[in-house]
Amino acid sequence: MSKITIGLTGGIATGKSTLERLLRARGIPVLDADWVSREVVVPGTQALAALIQRYGIDILDSHGALNRKKLGRIVFQDAEERRWLEQLIHPLVRTRMSEWRDADEQVKVLSIPLLFESEMTDLVDLVWVVSCAPVIQQLRLQRRDQLTAEEAQARIQAQMPLDQKIAWADWVFENEHSPEQLAYQLDQALASLPLEPR
Repeated sequence: MSKITIGLTGGIATGKSTLERLLRARGIPVLDADWVSREVVVPGTQALAALIQRYGIDILDSHGALNRKKLGRIVFQDAEERRWLEQLIHPLVRTRMSEWRDADEQVKVLSIPLLFESEMTDLVDLVWVVSCAPVIQQLRLQRRDQLTAEEAQARIQAQMPLDQKIAWADWVFENEHSPEQLAYQLDQALASLPLEPR
């Protein structure tokens, strides 16, 4: 198959990580923007220095690394601070993902939760969206991150509405049932891939 890059996105806690594991099990390389966003703020980076300058050393853990939960409490309650953070991090993530995408000639997946919000759709040929019902999404997020209902809703509402992402998708995965059903949908999606990118 020709070189093709798939952009994987969806709402928070809809099941992107589960789909990533299924892709890797099928030998398809995946680069996760969340992982890259952690890499660009490790101790010694300019991005972490900028965060400390803005928010102080209270956002660090006992080892001098970024405490993402503390930072999350700030940016998910304040849209202006979230925008500032995104303007710092997104260009760094974009550069890393673009380099990885261009490295070789195989089918690969860029998993980018904020694919549309961060305007990275130009990096991909097709868009896959993982979705689920809003009530399931909220319960998964509360359970996963040990959040209150209000905290979970604040994080969900900080993202583009899932319906809007679905409207722009080339393929939508309904992730409300078993991992086996999600795997079945993935195999269908892979079988449908065009031989040439758009």
